[in-house]
Amino acid sequence: MSVVGLDVGSQSCYIAVARAGGIETIANEFSFFFSPSVISFGSKNRTIGVAAKNQQITHANNTVSNFKRFHGRAFNDPFIQKEKENLSYDLVPLKNGGVGIKVMYMGEEHLFSVEQITAMLLTKLKETAENSLKKPVTDCVISVPSFFTDAERRSVLDAAQIVGLNCLRLMNDMTAVALNYGIYKQDLPSLDEKPRIVVFVDMGHSAFQVSACAFNKGKLKVLGTAFDPFLGGKNFDEKLVEYFCAEFKTKYKLDAKSKIRALLRLYQECEKLKKLMSSNSTDLPLNIECFMNDKDVSGKMNRSQFEELCAELLQKIEVPLYSLMEQTHLKVEDVSAVEIVGGATRIPAVKERIAKFFGKDISTTLNADEAVARGCALQCAILSPAFKVREFSVTDAVPFPISLVWNHDSEDTEGIHEVFSRNHAAPFSKVLTFLRRGPFELEAFYSDPQGVPYPEAKIGRFVVQNVSAQKDGEKSRVKVKVRVNTHGIFTISTASMVEKVPTEENEMSSEADMECLNQRPPENTDTDKNVQQDNSEAGTQPQVQTDAQQTSQSPPSPELTSEENKIPDADKANEKKVDQPPEAKKPKIKVVNVELPIEANLVWQLGKDLLNMYIETEGKMIMQDKLEKERNDAKNAVEEYVYEFRDKLCGPYEKFICEQDHQNFLRLLTETEDWLYEEGEDQAKQAYVDKLEELMKIGTPVKVRFQEAEERPKMFEELGQRLQHYAKIAADFRNKDEKYNHIDESEMKKVEKSVNEVMEWMNNVMNAQAKKSLDQDPVVRAQEIKIKIKELNNTCEPVVTQPKPKIESPKLERTPNGPNIDKKEEDLEDKNNFGAEPPHQNGECYPNEKNSVNMDLD
Repeated sequence: MSVVGLDVGSQSCYIAVARAGGIETIANEFSFFFSPSVISFGSKNRTIGVAAKNQQITHANNTVSNFKRFHGRAFNDPFIQKEKENLSYDLVPLKNGGVGIKVMYMGEEHLFSVEQITAMLLTKLKETAENSLKKPVTDCVISVPSFFTDAERRSVLDAAQIVGLNCLRLMNDMTAVALNYGIYKQDLPSLDEKPRIVVFVDMGHSAFQVSACAFNKGKLKVLGTAFDPFLGGKNFDEKLVEYFCAEFKTKYKLDAKSKIRALLRLYQECEKLKKLMSSNSTDLPLNIECFMNDKDVSGKMNRSQFEELCAELLQKIEVPLYSLMEQTHLKVEDVSAVEIVGGATRIPAVKERIAKFFGKDISTTLNADEAVARGCALQCAILSPAFKVREFSVTDAVPFPISLVWNHDSEDTEGIHEVFSRNHAAPFSKVLTFLRRGPFELEAFYSDPQGVPYPEAKIGRFVVQNVSAQKDGEKSRVKVKVRVNTHGIFTISTASMVEKVPTEENEMSSEADMECLNQRPPENTDTDKNVQQDNSEAGTQPQVQTDAQQTSQSPPSPELTSEENKIPDADKANEKKVDQPPEAKKPKIKVVNVELPIEANLVWQLGKDLLNMYIETEGKMIMQDKLEKERNDAKNAVEEYVYEFRDKLCGPYEKFICEQDHQNFLRLLTETEDWLYEEGEDQAKQAYVDKLEELMKIGTPVKVRFQEAEERPKMFEELGQRLQHYAKIAADFRNKDEKYNHIDESEMKKVEKSVNEVMEWMNNVMNAQAKKSLDQDPVVRAQEIKIKIKELNNTCEPVVTQPKPKIESPKLERTPNGPNIDKKEEDLEDKNNFGAEPPHQNGECYPNEKNSVNMDLD
């Protein structure tokens, strides 16, 4: 099972995978760790990533980039209309009101939705991951900005579905960064200690995001997020472009904005200049050759000028930081560390503003570019059963407050309730209980539309169907489960109606008892006074009751528990009443939960038919890309063969082809080259295959002669050495050499016969080959000689390597005083030991005692 994290950015994408050694970022076919978020459309195929980026200037109208923020938006969205002016390609409305991207593809005009464009990019990322992992990729975790609304998130999920990816989780950028930071930390405080607060700051190409996270051992909780969706590296580039456009207009009388290619070149050069100024404070030049009307342009800029130009942008940095501290009720002193990621945070002035705000040095321990992708891969590994990961729970936060509104049965007034406050824990589920006699409608919306960077506050409309009154005419209790899921998307997941069924006296089940206990009396807390709107038919029963359930990977924090338990705590005063069954209730009633269908009408959701059509279209385009690649590979193979053989015919292959064939082959190669650049410029794959076969009919024999002339002498030399080796052994055998006297004579005759036969064959073919010229086919090939060597070894080697038979040593009979040794051997031993000093009785020898005599003199 593959474990992949995808950071799909506005400008570039990163892929991280989990391997046995840990998390690593993988490179594409160009050995870059990033792939530009660019798709270019041609007459035959699509190019995606680095290849598309290289075509951005030459094919500006058909190259799509900076499309990430178009997800889930209508064409008439003010943001879309503003962005439309700065794009090199055309945006048009689709039939469903969405954003369509118009390009020329396969010689025809095509309209693609933003989901299809993102799916194309995901196709490339999937292919890159599969090439690295050497196995199919299905499961993944994809990053999205924390400020993405439900509509934008659903749009990204649709794009993943188009390309066949199973997105286990849409993960907020900042949450992924926090996970990548915290899971490796060994010194985090324990669960019963005060958490460590870390602020993460991310300024990428198009947006600025900040979040505050609380870390304990094995636990991460996002306390709050803030952002500026319209502040990023792109805005700093635009300031430079505006400056140089004005300068070139004054200095060279050139309007760069009048030609899209010139403007795109200026954008690229300004981006390079911005990066250079991050490490150099001196004046830096900007030079562009043949900018417009064959004129070269030049300019210069230094860091201090750049900071003056961007003063307005730099002031915006503090706004989200203040917002974050206000939301989380944190003080600067509470923050243990400030981690920065994102390409634009490399700008010195941006770093200075952040450091000044927090009054401490900022930390850059994380890889600014790869941190999000690595966090996504870690989350994918946690969710995957294929990897064992250190236990680490992640509790995210809801970025925008969400409310529900509904109509009463008998009144025109509306009920309203905020189900999820801002920075509420996520994923999270709550159960709301309604009293209804028939189907009813709930509408979800963002409570604070001004704080949402999206023009539509409405999330969706949900109709709970098949609701009916009880048999006694009373209103039915309908339990509705609302949820913010792992993707950060609000949904009404289930609805059930509590139905009373009469039973016999002895059939009162424990399930019914539990259901009765769940039918609690009304809550009278001030928190829910808007929810508990009574009507004449309901009596004292509330319109809705709330129950909460934490569904994140971690248990709720103390703060969260107290917040969510406000409603249940209000029931404690009435628990005694619940314990005493009302007089109207009879023990013969059984309570059954009946599941109810829910019809969801969401603000932005692709229909199944449209989604299936997109899946089919993407499959066709993938196949077309594959066929075009094969066609180009076949064409390149012909071109490569022409150039390679032309060079070698005038070099190493010259001696291996006769003069007439040499001239004819050179002429054919030249004709093929001309055909490639004229008629053969755009031919079918089979035409190139046929051309290559035509060339190889002449070229292959020449190549074989050359290779044989190189290999044949080596093989003959090896064969000769083996023959000499075996012939010497046979001669030694005839000379009664003791080494071979154990070999049977008949076996050795086989060796001699084989040696003589092979030697005769070798002499014959060498003589025949000597009579052939180099431009003629060889008499014998190196492979045949190799086979002869193998046959010779198989015949001779088992004979000459026979082991000698082992000779058993005579057995010695033991006597009581030791072995029975023959007298002659004993005498021989005595002679050998003649003159030696006998050992002392204690077995020791003393120095300088050799040849000495001890005498006793009276």
